[in-house]
Amino acid sequence: MKIACMQVPPVGPQTTPALERLNGFAREAAGQGCDMLITPEMYLTGYNIGAEDVARLAEPADGAMAKAVAGIAQDHGIAIVFGFPERDGTGGAIYNAAQLVDATGRALLTYRKTHLFGAVDATQFAAGAQRSPVVRLNGWNVALAICYDVEFPELTRALARDGADLVLVPTANMAPYVSVPRRLVPARAEENGIFLAYANYIGSEGAFSYCGLSCICDPAGADLARAGEDEVLIVADLDLARIGEVRQGVDYLRDRRPGLYGPDA
Repeated sequence: MKIACMQVPPVGPQTTPALERLNGFAREAAGQGCDMLITPEMYLTGYNIGAEDVARLAEPADGAMAKAVAGIAQDHGIAIVFGFPERDGTGGAIYNAAQLVDATGRALLTYRKTHLFGAVDATQFAAGAQRSPVVRLNGWNVALAICYDVEFPELTRALARDGADLVLVPTANMAPYVSVPRRLVPARAEENGIFLAYANYIGSEGAFSYCGLSCICDPAGADLARAGEDEVLIVADLDLARIGEVRQGVDYLRDRRPGLYGPDA
């Protein structure tokens, strides 16, 4: 499978220009033969926009924004992972969410961020209660995490134990936390023997200066693609057989000893 991460500055809280730019990147990624495009966290509205704008822009998982992205995916024949504020239709809570739609525009899963980062998340969102399901896409087992989630090794380990081959991470990581894309993201891939894609912003938004460094890592933790601090589309070819090759040498999932630290660790 060939995937792409778009690294861009936020344009929120304005959904129309975000959708227009997504359409352009989807066209470019599809033109390069990509099967999937991943956006940064809360891409459709911006991330650090304040609780008032988040509440104003939040929509259900099948709302107008999601339908617009589904149309873009269908137009270009490419799966898309996009971040947006999801409003729960029952209780009205708002979540920092990401949705995966396939190349026909069909929603495969919607995930709500489970680990909230500081005041920016706590004042804008409720925390999700469940980790991402693992779904099938183009013969791959795929799951989602959002930004701060990936900094907790337990979550990625749980997704790997659930059978994920590839974890996709829309993110809004800011300075000075450059160690996350440089060290933690490759480590999450290597310690689980899976592929991991991390799509970040650049530029500024309120008090945040985003650090870029979007990356796509293989099951040995090696970079298949890595961005700097500029607007860019990074692309990588993923080979499912690589997971088996890496795990023949070192298989952390196989060699775990749950009795020492509990079956859920």
